[in-house]
Amino acid sequence: MTDRYYGGDEDVHKYVLVTGANGGLGYAICCRLIDEFILTRPSSHSMRLIITTRDKTKSHDTIAKLKDHIFRTRKHHKVHEKTPLVPKIYLQSEQVNLCQLRSVQVLAKKLNRSLPELDTVILNAGHGGFTGLDWPLAIWAILTNFRQAIMFPTFKLGSVGDLTAPQILDTSVSRPRSTQLGQVFCSNVFGHYMLVHGIAALLSNSSATPGRVIWISSHEAYDSTFSLDDIQGLSSPVAYESSKRLTDILALTSRLPNTQHWVDGFLPPPSNHRPPRQYVAHPGVCATNIMPMYWILTYAMTAAFYLARWIGSPWHTVTPYKGACAPVWLALASQQELDAVEADGGVAKWGSAVDWQGEERASRTEVQGWGIGGKVGDNVNLPKNSRMKEGEDLTADGKEHFAMLGRSCWQAMENLRVEWEELLKEEDD
Repeated sequence: MTDRYYGGDEDVHKYVLVTGANGGLGYAICCRLIDEFILTRPSSHSMRLIITTRDKTKSHDTIAKLKDHIFRTRKHHKVHEKTPLVPKIYLQSEQVNLCQLRSVQVLAKKLNRSLPELDTVILNAGHGGFTGLDWPLAIWAILTNFRQAIMFPTFKLGSVGDLTAPQILDTSVSRPRSTQLGQVFCSNVFGHYMLVHGIAALLSNSSATPGRVIWISSHEAYDSTFSLDDIQGLSSPVAYESSKRLTDILALTSRLPNTQHWVDGFLPPPSNHRPPRQYVAHPGVCATNIMPMYWILTYAMTAAFYLARWIGSPWHTVTPYKGACAPVWLALASQQELDAVEADGGVAKWGSAVDWQGEERASRTEVQGWGIGGKVGDNVNLPKNSRMKEGEDLTADGKEHFAMLGRSCWQAMENLRVEWEELLKEEDD
């Protein structure tokens, strides 16, 4: 589905793809992209915003809501949509089920046929796999250390061993156990991984800057939740956190020399020598429906989030719109700005942070084994009250271990991608 009311092909300069855009953080990212693009770009700039949802009904509803948002933004800022000095927005919707690799391949082929390039892909869609809370542990943690408990919760309950629906329908195709796909892993990481590989040429064609791949992680991506021996988290009760830790590892080590052999397989180097850049961001702690709970508990949770912010937590953005701050900054900032902040402080995981009044900003986030920028001993720019109690300054040994872990993760992901592409091709043949 496309919508040409907000601009024509001749006006489009920036192409941005957002997955999982029908609600929560994904929808907020789209709204914030629209707002900041309209208010900061000249009339010579236009943006085609491509959203993905799982079905046509959600796509139709999301496009309608985004049209209304564009209208309200223009009205609020007293900007008429036909004013020649205003950048134009072009909306397009596609459908994909990230837990079905055939669906991912179909979308990649369609985008390759219909688009000349892609400037930014924001990999937001995902699945929590949560079943509830460990209430005794939650109550104890909140009563004994409220700030740590509410900033870095460890009392969520998740289902164990959930698999995607069968990917291969032809019973004559061999399907070793190693090719089983975990639902959370596939939705949060591997489906996106296959999609980005499939559209790598579009990202390499970005005319303005190197294409950007922005992985959406979580500030709860704890080191303890991930095991290389169970990269899909199939045996883990914290598969969501495991998938986000893997996301951090992949993104932050994507430019290290020891991972390049496998990164080049994932994103083949383009002829123009400007390979896409990978970044990672998280929304802080915002209230969405990723955790199933009764409405009264949702209100209580939101109130606790505001309280945490007021007593000094920088990560309680509370609303998805504020949580969209860091991903949108990474999407719209100039390459010169991003290169400058990395030259100064290293490659970082960028989080949406707030002060006690709710003023948002993009802020470096500590990652266990990487620090705030992959620089040994450098933690001077950490937001106040942002560290886990287990937080430690980065050491040379810790960074080396993280780099080797990144190498192993990239190798495992590439091996899995190649294996699945061969299986799907075998079924086609």
